[in-house]
Amino acid sequence: MHRRTLTLTFLACALAAPSLRADEGMWTFDNLPTKAIQAKFGWAPDQAWLDHVRLSCLRFPGGSGSFVSKDGLVLTNHHVGRSWIQRVSSKEQDLVKNGFAATTREQEIKVPGLELMTLVAMEDITARLAKAVPATLGEQEALKVRESAIEAIKKELQEKGGLTCEHVTLYQGGEHWIYSYRKHTDVRLVFAPEQQIAFFGGDPDNFTYPRHNLDFSVFRVYENGKPYQPKDYLKWTGTGLKAGDLTFVIGHPGRTNRQDTYAQMVFSRDTAIPLRLKAMERRKEALVEYAKTSAEASRQVNTQIFGIENSIKATTGNWSGLKNPRAMARIEAAEQDLRAKVAKDPKLASEAGQSWAKIEQATTLSASLSREAAYVGTAGSTLLGYALSLVRISDEEAKPGDQRLPEYSDANLKSAKARLGVPAPYYPEQEVFLFTKGLEEAVAELRDAHPFVKAMVGGSSPAAVAKNAVSGSKLQDPEVRKALLAGGKQALDASLDPMILLARKLDPLDRDLKKKLKEQVQSVITEHGARIAKARFAAYGKNTYPDATFTLRLTYGAVAEYPANGTLIQPFTTFGGLFDRYDGWGGNAAKVHGGAWTLPQRWLDRRSAVDPSLPFNFAHKVDIIGGNSGSPVIDRKGELVGLIFDGNIEMLPGNYFYDEAVNRGVSVDARALTHALDKIYGATALVAELTGK
Repeated sequence: MHRRTLTLTFLACALAAPSLRADEGMWTFDNLPTKAIQAKFGWAPDQAWLDHVRLSCLRFPGGSGSFVSKDGLVLTNHHVGRSWIQRVSSKEQDLVKNGFAATTREQEIKVPGLELMTLVAMEDITARLAKAVPATLGEQEALKVRESAIEAIKKELQEKGGLTCEHVTLYQGGEHWIYSYRKHTDVRLVFAPEQQIAFFGGDPDNFTYPRHNLDFSVFRVYENGKPYQPKDYLKWTGTGLKAGDLTFVIGHPGRTNRQDTYAQMVFSRDTAIPLRLKAMERRKEALVEYAKTSAEASRQVNTQIFGIENSIKATTGNWSGLKNPRAMARIEAAEQDLRAKVAKDPKLASEAGQSWAKIEQATTLSASLSREAAYVGTAGSTLLGYALSLVRISDEEAKPGDQRLPEYSDANLKSAKARLGVPAPYYPEQEVFLFTKGLEEAVAELRDAHPFVKAMVGGSSPAAVAKNAVSGSKLQDPEVRKALLAGGKQALDASLDPMILLARKLDPLDRDLKKKLKEQVQSVITEHGARIAKARFAAYGKNTYPDATFTLRLTYGAVAEYPANGTLIQPFTTFGGLFDRYDGWGGNAAKVHGGAWTLPQRWLDRRSAVDPSLPFNFAHKVDIIGGNSGSPVIDRKGELVGLIFDGNIEMLPGNYFYDEAVNRGVSVDARALTHALDKIYGATALVAELTGK
């Protein structure tokens, strides 16, 4: 990624901002700025529109999606579905590389373990928790009481509605909600294009614009063996977009930190992000090294490498925002403005006056523990991860419900057990290789005297430990895992599986470290973050949005150009532009940068069939972040006009602030999807179902 100076003229930091500028915000469905939308665009969504699009949307693991037909078709990105497409691929059929198209419903492939979620209801429990947690409690005790109360409320609502309930914290603890989801567990692959057209331009073009990516995949939800028929789904656009048109993005932005304190941002800049990048770089190096051992090894890990490269580039972009002196100065000034308002109000001062200092102390402690926390874990071993889950489930399940850790409530135990029973591709050579690398890294960083290294490696070598543990374990078999779960604590205690034995050594070390972080860091940040949030409400009102939490949000803005490289970048790219970029890089014969700008042969064979002027991708002024991938782009009629798959490189600091001048979302145009399906793939039945024609 080329570093460039970021324009911050329109920086609107959510740490303060008594009134937001621009089309900023990842808004919750209970607090939308409909007046601002109405004032700017002459129209705003009503409740019926909002309910319809909310119920049409889905949460994927790590991304977003939507229902797009009456028979349960689901649209998301290729890169959101990629790991699941990989799961149903094989050495003989590489569906990631070559694509897949089911011509009949009988050919649709069931994807083991894939679960999609529809947000059905939201309930604000802030007032209930305030009554349950006395203000006189200390930070650690307050956290414990609060977590217990949350689990009780979740259990009550789950039993009442039969839905999957999740606790959601908004505004750094200023509000607490329970979101209730309908879970869809029978999901089948319907269509995926070739990887090369889904990620045309490869890593060099990632997080840039103009783009030419057909980044989509199609699944279908089934229920009782038949296609699910959702009451709400998004109809396909009949008209398409033009420059200046209003768009809405409905999805699940993963995590932003715009309301973090200045001290938290400094901790992220100086400690957390560098450690994260170092870990990702080492993981990538190990995967690339393994991929070089054979063509099959490369197929096994190419999706993991893709994901890590994407994360490295995104995280580096996040980091650039925190290293921008002007941005940090504005953030610090916004915090000082709020602190001054708090200091002038005796009530607010008594409640939150010391909170910034308390959080700074907690981040200092977290920094001292972060390096250790980065390496005390499963060292990249899938089998050790299974073993640790089995050990913890058996230990916690044997306790009375009120004595368990909150993360091991009855509902959570049920979900954890279900995940352990799902079959997944397993490659012993890969497991040994990556486990060895993970242990070697831990030894290099923590040294021989560290308790984790002693417990995992002892007097042996990482390679010997990994080889013996993997070859002697049976945990790759879901039936073995199920049998151990069925046998409970007695079966786990009696097990001599080498991964179970390692997990027994790891568990107390990991628990102790997490306990320190929870009691001495998390409890302080949770308590005082909530106090600052309440002070912010008192000072500015609730006219802003909370940080993203991988929960359903709405953002909006117009299709728009933006300034870069001394010119204006166009709002739309086209099919003609795709082939121009292909030609400009020398075609398939010139495989520069790993063949980033090559095209699948069928695209070359049918080049004359496509309309070169038809829009392919577009840029729009929407506030998005990782997790929004796969989000539907909707117009004011509630019709699907596009599919978010990326942002430009200038939006990456959006983890910490938004800049209207240059932040852009990048989407596949809905017209490109149906045109390619028709003219390139001949998937006329799928086009008919999507368009309803």
